[in-house]
Amino acid sequence: MIEILRQHLIDRLTHDTDNLDHVLNFFVPIKTERNTYLVEEGQICKNVYFVAKGCLQVFVYDHNMNETTRDIVTEGSWCSELISFGSGKPAAENIKTVEPCELLAIHKSDFQKLLQTVPQFDRVYKQILEASYANSVFRINTFVALSALDRIKWLMENRPKLMSRLPGKLIASYLGINKDVFSRLKAKL
Repeated sequence: MIEILRQHLIDRLTHDTDNLDHVLNFFVPIKTERNTYLVEEGQICKNVYFVAKGCLQVFVYDHNMNETTRDIVTEGSWCSELISFGSGKPAAENIKTVEPCELLAIHKSDFQKLLQTVPQFDRVYKQILEASYANSVFRINTFVALSALDRIKWLMENRPKLMSRLPGKLIASYLGINKDVFSRLKAKL
């Protein structure tokens, strides 16, 4: 599991891999079952997770306890409730495993220590934040302009494996579409 993270960091650092083993020592491997909450709304998020295997859902509940999915995080990606993680305030979002997962977690205190002492780790973190922000803005701007059918087509073009990997209810939540509408439109494709 740690080798997947090692390669992920090497790919971002290219030749500047000094301190890589030192950084990797701070990550704790975690294996989870499906439907395990890593963070629940109201808790303080104390970890950042790297997904070596599996899939995570980042979501909120509406007033009727329906899930609205902000992100689906798969292998080779990072996940945390960043506002809670950074501020120490209770989380507004939930993070749950959608499949059995193999994760590498780093605690906030260790994470901050690495940011201060290992310039390469700080650089990778900034790359991850920038990519996450760009992805979120792109997705929001794109989804606002697209019809429900076009959102499904977008997902099929940009993240096609999710369509066969995840239940329709979760995909509908991610696309901001009613699950019945999603099923009807998907059948037309």
